[in-house]
Amino acid sequence: MAENGFLVPLEQYLKEGIHIGTKFKTTYMENFIYKVRNDGLMILNVQEIDKRLKLAAVFISNYNAEDIIVACRRENGWKAANAFAQATGVRVFAGRYPPGILTNPNLDTFTEAKLLIVTDPWQDKNVIKDAINVGIPVIALCDTNNECNNIDFVVPCNNKGKRSLGLAYWILAREYLKAQGKELKESVEDFCEEE
Repeated sequence: MAENGFLVPLEQYLKEGIHIGTKFKTTYMENFIYKVRNDGLMILNVQEIDKRLKLAAVFISNYNAEDIIVACRRENGWKAANAFAQATGVRVFAGRYPPGILTNPNLDTFTEAKLLIVTDPWQDKNVIKDAINVGIPVIALCDTNNECNNIDFVVPCNNKGKRSLGLAYWILAREYLKAQGKELKESVEDFCEEE
């Protein structure tokens, strides 16, 4: 653990911009907002981000990799989501989620899962809807402008930046593997794209 008990050093969180929100906020995300900058951008509380990443990692570690699906419609998160899947062995839908995969057993692509992780509740709303229909818990990376209906666990973070998403997924992968007694060989850079 880094100083102050953080999962990574505070400077790394700040450097990757994981705390930079949008100019809009929802009532769902108000509790995670630290302040509003002069230019109107909301700033997320880094301590809350770290705390929620820790809790999400503990929750995820209760599931086998084959029971977890990661969905990422947002192109900025494709590299991070794919790297997370490759490192941990979970299934990933980077890009468009084909409807019915979780709900229609008549499809050749039908799959069962016990946990869904989404990169952006707005972009990934179709897979969230399917998860609700079959009773799968949903963990979502949420920015200041996200609605959180039908989300079981919110991880506040900048879910639009490539480097921010890379850091979030790298931390989750590292902690997931650590709980299994394994070590993550990839670096944060392997999860990130240059902005």
